[in-house]
Amino acid sequence: MLSTVIGVVVLLLHAAGVLAAMHAVMNTRTPQGAFAWALGLVLLPYVTLVPYLYLGRSRFHGYVDLHRVRREQMHALANVRLETGATSREACARYAEIAHMLGTHFHAGQTLRLLVNGDATFDAMLTAIGEAKHCVLVQFFIIHDDALGRRMQQVLLERARAGVEICVLYDGIGSHALPHQYVDTLRDAGVSVHPFATQRRSNRFQLNFRNHRKIVVIDGRRGFVGGLNVGDEYLGLKPPLAPWRDTHLQIDGPAVADLQRSFAEDWHWVTGALPPLLLPQPGEGHSQTLIVTTGPADRQETCSLFFVSVIQAARKRLWITTPYFVPDQAVMSALRLAVFRGVDVRVLMPSRPDHHAVFLASGLYAHDAVRAGIRVFRYQPGFLHQKVILVDDDTASVGSMNLDSRSFRLNFEIGALNVDRRFAMQVEAMLREDFSHAHEVTEAEYLRAPYLRRLAMHVARLFDPVL
Repeated sequence: MLSTVIGVVVLLLHAAGVLAAMHAVMNTRTPQGAFAWALGLVLLPYVTLVPYLYLGRSRFHGYVDLHRVRREQMHALANVRLETGATSREACARYAEIAHMLGTHFHAGQTLRLLVNGDATFDAMLTAIGEAKHCVLVQFFIIHDDALGRRMQQVLLERARAGVEICVLYDGIGSHALPHQYVDTLRDAGVSVHPFATQRRSNRFQLNFRNHRKIVVIDGRRGFVGGLNVGDEYLGLKPPLAPWRDTHLQIDGPAVADLQRSFAEDWHWVTGALPPLLLPQPGEGHSQTLIVTTGPADRQETCSLFFVSVIQAARKRLWITTPYFVPDQAVMSALRLAVFRGVDVRVLMPSRPDHHAVFLASGLYAHDAVRAGIRVFRYQPGFLHQKVILVDDDTASVGSMNLDSRSFRLNFEIGALNVDRRFAMQVEAMLREDFSHAHEVTEAEYLRAPYLRRLAMHVARLFDPVL
């Protein structure tokens, strides 16, 4: 009798695996991902069926379609109030396809402040929030209830009691450890706070889509965007990854309107309402800035295409810093072609892991990159989390995008692409300091690694679609 029950269960599992494999073949975005899921689901449904329920969905049509419609409606509403005019500077023409793809444009006149670490970032951010007069928009992937999280909470509570309208959005997965008491304290003081979810009706099997954006906007005039979340580790206070290396950007000028718009799209999706939308001040700076918003609701794989376009624009220099170096085929090909054009291509990545599978896969891609003539460096003092790109002598990007499949296809991301020689010089000086604390990767790193470690690298790369 027991053997009959076991046989029926095994048969049902294999039948479910075949059905799930058919779904994977029809819906997974990349052929590699479809093949990997289908093979595992058919041969080992006992191992892969449950992970597929949680991680296998890279297209979620009901959510994507509805979010796209809502976003376009919100975009039309916001345009009436936020239109600030475009710039036609020749230097920005190299990136015209990015602006066209995203349906936006460069804004002239930004004043930029490079925030080179967590202390500088949160000192500037919390001071700006503390000076808010009308409204504050806050969005992070991770908010922790620790010393920094409570500093953020206190300044928001103080502004809320002063009558400032405050909207807070956090990712429900990234901030899964955030206690209800933290959120309730904000709500009791009049702060509007919500977790971001990829659909309004609960779906316990949907973990793939995540909102990885980090946005703060104060009174529609000053904005912050970059790689830092709200947690003590981002101040370098949590070994073994300390000191934490990260970068953020402060923007004053018309481009803040697009930071507002991105926040409003996500807020409107979650709440069905619009947050306060205020006009920014006219630009008094020198930077031409394009706010780049990407995500799984886009018709194209906009994040991957953004990287490809920026890489193709480089003629002299392309320096990239990323915590996760897991490029897709299009990005890797663009990097190789940049080397053939004579571009100084460098990638700065961590020397210690925060996610072991990604770290292993990154090591294999680093080996492939070195063989292709790309210079790869490992940052030594602590964990490198910054997401910065420097192109030639005039362009620098700071944002939340990682160089991996999750950012390319599954996460909502945001960044600022800035054309400004003076700002690019500041970024260059920062990166030269970072490179001075790094060692260059050679082919020997892979070739001298133990066989089992090299095998683990190749196995980890099989999971590219979900890393």
